[in-house]
This record gives sequence, C-alpha cells and structure tokens, in this order.
Amino acid sequence: MSQETTYLELSEVDGGAHKFYEIVVDGTTMSVRYGRIGDQGQVKISSFPDNARARAAAAKKIGEKVRKGYAPAVPGVRQKRAVSRRQIVSTRSTARTAPVLWRYASGAPAFGIFIDGQTCMVGNEHGVITTLDHDARVLHQVRLPDGVKCIVADDAWIYAGCDDGNVYDLSGKVPRVAYAIAPDIDIYWLDIHDGVLGVSDREGGIAAVDHEDEFLWRRPGRGRSAWMVRCDTDALYHGHSLGVTGYDWRTGRELWHTRTGAVLFGWQERDAVFAGTGTREVVRLRKDGRAERTYRCDAAVFSCATAEGGRYVFAGDSASSIYCFDEAGNRLWKLGTGCGSAYSMQYHEERLYVVTTGGYLACVDASEPAIRAAEAGNVPEVVDVKAPARLPEPAAWTSVEVTTDDRSGVVVQCVDQGGRMRVHVLSDGYRRDWSVQFPKGIREPGARYLVTEVREAGRGGFYRAYGDIRRLR
Repeated sequence: MSQETTYLELSEVDGGAHKFYEIVVDGTTMSVRYGRIGDQGQVKISSFPDNARARAAAAKKIGEKVRKGYAPAVPGVRQKRAVSRRQIVSTRSTARTAPVLWRYASGAPAFGIFIDGQTCMVGNEHGVITTLDHDARVLHQVRLPDGVKCIVADDAWIYAGCDDGNVYDLSGKVPRVAYAIAPDIDIYWLDIHDGVLGVSDREGGIAAVDHEDEFLWRRPGRGRSAWMVRCDTDALYHGHSLGVTGYDWRTGRELWHTRTGAVLFGWQERDAVFAGTGTREVVRLRKDGRAERTYRCDAAVFSCATAEGGRYVFAGDSASSIYCFDEAGNRLWKLGTGCGSAYSMQYHEERLYVVTTGGYLACVDASEPAIRAAEAGNVPEVVDVKAPARLPEPAAWTSVEVTTDDRSGVVVQCVDQGGRMRVHVLSDGYRRDWSVQFPKGIREPGARYLVTEVREAGRGGFYRAYGDIRRLR
C-alpha cells in the first residue's frame, strides 16, 4: 500500500503566520509534521486499527487546517523568513580598559551566556554552544540548528532559545526540544520558571507556555520590540518600547504597568526587576511596579546584571563600556571591554562575564583591587582563547539511544490521551496520574524510555525529566 502525503502551508503577507503542515498516511500509521516554513519541524505519529481509520483521521485534520486558511503547496518554494536578531551599532569605548582576565573568541556575535560555580557557557549566532571552565579551557561544544538567542536556567535545567523557534533542554548529552514556539511568534527573548515558559516578541506580544508546551495564554502587550521577559512564582515581567508590565502567569491578567524608556534588556532579583533602556539608564522596579531607583549610563543600555541581592548593579552600553553601581545608584566605575558591546552579562564571585558583538565571552576581574588598578591604567595581560578549528555537527536531537537495561534510571511511557501524547512514570514510588515534562520530538505512543532522573516540579502537579534519555526495547 503506497503512502498518501498531503502538504499545506499558511503564509500571511503581513509578517504573521508562516508555517507548514504535512500529513503522511502509511498503512495504519499517520505521521504529522508541522512547524515554521524552512525548518525541520516537529513530528507526531499515531497508529490506527486499519488504513481506513488512519485516512479518516488524516482527512479530518486536513479539513481543520484548510478552514484555518492553509492551502496545498509545494515544499521548498516558499523560503524561510529572516530571523530578527539584535543589532547594536557598537563603537569603541573612550574609557580605560577593564581588567579582562581571558576572552574566548566564539567565532560569531554571541548572545547566550550562563555561568555557575563549575562552568561558563556561551551561545552564538552560528548555533554553537561552548562550555568552558573558569580558566577558559574548552570542555564541550554542541551545535543547534540555528542561532542561539539566549541561555536560561530553571532550577537544575538549562535551556537555550534558538532562532529555529525551539527551546532546547541542555541537561542531557543531546539537546532535546522542550518547547516549540508558535511559528507566527518572532521571538525576542524568553525565560522559564518551574517549567512555565515566558516569551516576548518583535510585535510586543507576551505569552506563557506550560510544561506540556501548550499555551496558558497569549496576548498583545502595551508596546513593541519586547526585549525583556522575566518569570517568577507569581508573574511574568514584560519589557517593551513603552516600559515594563507585570502579568499574572496563570491567566495573563495585567497586574501593573510602569512607563520607562524603551526597554532593551531585563534582569531580576527576588524582590525587583531591572530594565536596561534606550534612555541611557537601568531602572530598578519593585515587583509591584513601583520604580525604586535609576542607574545612569552614558549611552543606550543593552545589557544589565546584578550581584546577588542587588548589592551591585552592572550595565553594558552600545559604546563597548561596562559600568558598576552600588545599590543606592552611585556609579563606582566605567571601563571598556576591549572586545565589543555586551549583548548579555552575568556576575559570579567577583568576576563579570560578558558576551559581545565581537563574538567573545570575556571574563572581567571585578574585584575592588583589580578595578582600582585598571582605573590607573594597569591591567593584566589578556589570555586569548580561540574556538576549536572545526565546528561540531548539528546535534541529532530527534535520535534516541536504545537500551534493554532498565536498572539505571526511571522508566516512563508515552501514551495517547485523546490525541495528545502524554508521558507518565512506570517505576515504583511515583504518582501514575501525574504527567512528565518530556521532549515532544521523540515521543511515540506506547514507547517506554529510561530517564536519568524524574523530579517533582516546584509547584507540584507534574514531574520533569532530567538528564539523558534512552528508549527501552
């Protein structure tokens, strides 16, 4: 029996939807592939008792899509839309040079950064994520299908937002798609808290997505060009061209709005959010929307960060300068990076790490003696580290290693619940009625998998897969 393939596209000329939908019926199996035009997309596979029922299910889905505006098309005729990437017209700093200890040349403008006690991560426009130790030794590289927008942490999980519209879980050996953002959302920034994903976009929209990669809500914002979204237990904090707005993460109800200059970056601490703005300042706001303090810079602020608790506030401007302020708003110092303007930054144990327009991850000694010496013109010799000569191959995020040994992890199973693929734990000691946050791109109905760990979500009600995933035979 030959395969029956139907390929549809929906492309709106106003810059809205630009996505495809393909159904293949092969015997008793129906495969659905969907996503942004030009991307590989996501795949869902369903099985039926016979071919007639598989064809009927396919016809129903095709009818639903046609009613929404999809039409038959030829794959490859329409091209992938250009991705919005942050552009800074970076100029050279006139300040003295910062005490840079080392800088790693990633090979392309770098947006993603994550720093913890053991490692430093940088993700660049080529999709390459490099992990280094704090002495700049390269430990590991992985390559995503497209450019890295940002790297964010959620408890023990580390995620990378990618220009292909997906958010990848980096907790295992192989990156896995944790969230597939709707194709009509031109992502600017994202953040995750306890499995809830917040997404801000070019049009100024804001959306919350749950652990099953399904919208909790989606709505337009007050402004445009939303370069900031931060999430916590209570709210999503959305920064855009008209200021910062707080939303209830469960319902999308607006909680407050505070006008600032156009927001170009955002940061948060437990009790406050920080908005870097085009009006040359970082604004500190309480999480009820009240503006507490401003930190004045000399050019538009494209990145900011804090020491724990907001004890120090750092900022990076479009003129390749970085700043440090005390909590009260007094400027303590301003120095030049020597390697471009900072797209993002993070402070850790008296070191300020920045990723730059020049493609560098730079480690700055932010201790008081080093800063005082730099202000006097005395800086250490920079250790320059180059990227490995050969780029890694793109990660095979849809492939899964097979094993027959179920003793070294937690066994979970994928089941079809009313057309939705859900994953539940089979191993003893777990609630069978809770679902598991699990990569969608590798789910197959009836399949069992071995996961390194399964952890309860902070809010309860579901589990989260952590570590490596293998399919059980």
